[in-house]
Amino acid sequence: MSLGLPGQEVLKWEDVEIGDPKEGEIRVKHKAIGVNFIDIYYRKGVYKTELPFIPGHEAVGVVTAVGPGLTGRKVGDLVAYAGNPLGSYTEQQILPAKVAVPVPPAIDPLVAASIMLKGMTAHFLVRRCFKVEPGQTVLVQAAAGGVGSLLCQWARALGATVIGTVSSEAKAAQATEDGCHHVIIYSKEDFVACVQKITDGKGVDVVYDSVGKDTFQVKPSNLQLFC
Repeated sequence: MSLGLPGQEVLKWEDVEIGDPKEGEIRVKHKAIGVNFIDIYYRKGVYKTELPFIPGHEAVGVVTAVGPGLTGRKVGDLVAYAGNPLGSYTEQQILPAKVAVPVPPAIDPLVAASIMLKGMTAHFLVRRCFKVEPGQTVLVQAAAGGVGSLLCQWARALGATVIGTVSSEAKAAQATEDGCHHVIIYSKEDFVACVQKITDGKGVDVVYDSVGKDTFQVKPSNLQLFC
């Protein structure tokens, strides 16, 4: 599936020859392909790349060929990848073997393809950007979103108190199911005042914000880190 801007209306199927993998590469036949918000940015031209291009950052598939001398991967392996190179909106893809990770048999390819990019983002946020520890309090904006839902579950599993903000009642129910101890509907309530009340004025240790404009300029006091 290739693309020429300006938008999704120019997406079209094309048959292309991909050839055989070279040294350090594998060829993967996709079983499931992840669709992410970043794909829209590429379609709109917010993120630049050479045209025409094949969108997609994430997929799971079976290795159908390996490059000369490659070890550690073999034909028949089920692998997942996310990030560069672009091009997962395809039936098959050649990519560097080093970017692919094995998928355990117990994990459905559909689940694996939906979790790689968002999962790596969540891991970076809770373990590297700010290492969440037991007893801390975290605020997750857009708590019912793809990354947000993972952050809520992960932070709670790490022993933190999780406050989540959402924009609707339906999303509030989802955030609660995903592990939020407290859920605030920011479109109806002053979330900063709510956070201060929930924490008895102490604020939170970290804010993870993927909303942007509506929440970026308004942050709780006594904040240690904003991500």
